[in-house]
Amino acid sequence: MNTNNYFRITGYYPKADVCFIADINGKFNALWEFSSYLVKRGVKVIAVGKADKFIDGNIPKAEPDKTCLIIRACDKGKPIVNGNSITIRCKTYITGDN
Repeated sequence: MNTNNYFRITGYYPKADVCFIADINGKFNALWEFSSYLVKRGVKVIAVGKADKFIDGNIPKAEPDKTCLIIRACDKGKPIVNGNSITIRCKTYITGDN
């Protein structure tokens, strides 16, 4: 699997008090484009990562998709952040060096 354009972001949307883990696999060429896309929509970015930097945990990488943002987990409130580990609704991954 080509992971050059695979990015993961954990975000918090305060307007609705929800958090999420979202992946992109081919939609954007750079991590900053993905981050900017979410920030412009009112999302507070909690963590970012490129596929070669984060550890999947129990969230396997998605197949390539140039059109979709893939929500891997979501819940009310903020995500649980414990060091480099991020958990939302029993879905966990390790952020690594981002």
